Amino acid sequence: MTLLTVSNICAETQAKPILKNFNISINEGETHVIMGPNGSGKSTLTKILAGHPDYKVISGELLFINENLQNLSPEDRAKKGLFLAFQSPIEIPGLTCFDFFHLIYNENLSFHGKESVSPLEFLPIIKSIFAKVGSNDDLLERNFNEGFSGGEKKRSEIIQMLLLKPKLAILDEIDSGLDLDTLKKICNVLRHQKKTAFLIITHNPKMVELMNPDFVHVFFNGKIQKTGGKKLVYELDQKGYKHFDTL
Repeated sequence: MTLLTVSNICAETQAKPILKNFNISINEGETHVIMGPNGSGKSTLTKILAGHPDYKVISGELLFINENLQNLSPEDRAKKGLFLAFQSPIEIPGLTCFDFFHLIYNENLSFHGKESVSPLEFLPIIKSIFAKVGSNDDLLERNFNEGFSGGEKKRSEIIQMLLLKPKLAILDEIDSGLDLDTLKKICNVLRHQKKTAFLIITHNPKMVELMNPDFVHVFFNGKIQKTGGKKLVYELDQKGYKHFDTL
């Protein structure tokens, strides 16, 4: 089943064109990696898919499970199974991680017509997920992301994904700030989410190696310049992005 279809999207922010006839199609269970230079529009793509109000679609079509994404609020996109792990997660003072995770878990259950769970019932669920990603249980009582290291914030994003079990997870440089051992642990967790498709944005060839994606896309000048498998990463490493600009 096709989850996401992006057809000839042109988009801008502050009247500056970013995406230029961008196309991609992602099927259920697939893993796609997008690699491109800084400032090429990769994060813009994630924000457009998530429904950020500062980014405007000028033309083209965005379909998520055959539904027009542009008709849905960011909240509704999330409820229907589209998840975005932020490149720079925000901090929320005054709200503990436990309360935040409990809230989004119950909201997701409610949307799917299931009964909410009590804090006592939720505790073993969240502790099990913390163990999977290598997070310390002490973080549960701290304010959400407040004072967290870069790696702790990224693990927090993965924890949210595991709680919500989205159909499509967009991971924007989720590897940033992670040491190699943590990256291996996170990628192992991600590879076991067979019912979730992934769109991963990264600069890190190690992330590609560990995730073993179905497709690698070279992206710059607002669109995908070339698509291939893992071998494309090695070609990119040897020849750089300028090589693909002539293709």
